[in-house]
Amino acid sequence: MKQLFDNVSAMCSKLTTKKYSTSFSLGIHFLHKKLHDPVYAIYGFVRFADEIVDSFHGYDKKRLMAQFRRDTAFALQDKISLNPILNSFQHVVHTYNIEWELIDTFLKSMEMDLDQSAHNEQSYKEYIIGSAEVVGLMCLRVFVKGDVDMYEKQKPHAMSLGAAFQKVNFLRDAKEDFDSLGRTYFPDVSMEKFDRHIKQNIESDIEKDFQHALIGIKQLPAESRLGVYLAYIYYKNLFHKIKSIPPERMLKERIRIPNLNKFALLFQCYFRNQFNIL
Repeated sequence: MKQLFDNVSAMCSKLTTKKYSTSFSLGIHFLHKKLHDPVYAIYGFVRFADEIVDSFHGYDKKRLMAQFRRDTAFALQDKISLNPILNSFQHVVHTYNIEWELIDTFLKSMEMDLDQSAHNEQSYKEYIIGSAEVVGLMCLRVFVKGDVDMYEKQKPHAMSLGAAFQKVNFLRDAKEDFDSLGRTYFPDVSMEKFDRHIKQNIESDIEKDFQHALIGIKQLPAESRLGVYLAYIYYKNLFHKIKSIPPERMLKERIRIPNLNKFALLFQCYFRNQFNIL
């Protein structure tokens, strides 16, 4: 039965999410149950593409990425794939009318990582749009369930939230990206000269993204609001921790939020959501 294969595909996307990100898994858990599988599918797709460019050292990454792009296109065209991650993703794309433009833009950003190790202002903006903002829009398509007016209204806020998350990731992973992958994402920034002034300018930009994103979170449907707010609060706390740390320490370690603190944030979010004081 095809349904059995589809169920197995959905389970693979869920497992991928849980293995790679406890934070996003926790946020997804607090979405309405019927939204779980679609968001797991989006995360699984995004994660597999990201793994190709970030982790598969010693393999032909360009060939693997080109194959992944082709397999994605065939999965969307045929409405099936023997790759369970792509099979669950294509189902979500067709169910929620996710545009090829969003998928293509995301893949182009992943392809940038194959050759580009530094960015100017223009390429940085392009990378943020493709690697983060369009992923937020894919999820938004699921959250609004076909409501075109709500999608258009929420679109700028969802993009800001994706951008905030990605920029915090860049700060958190600055050491690993530079030491292991030779990458610097922030435009015209040399990690050898990364100082407090540069760090504060980046943080000011991220703060604006967070502020704009929160406006949209408050207007999300109840089925998705708590889960998205939880992810927002987790990243906001990680951001505040990063802000308190001097730049020289950031280049020596990866900043984390302990699991115990994550659960404390969970209860805080649940309380604030219940009493509508986001």
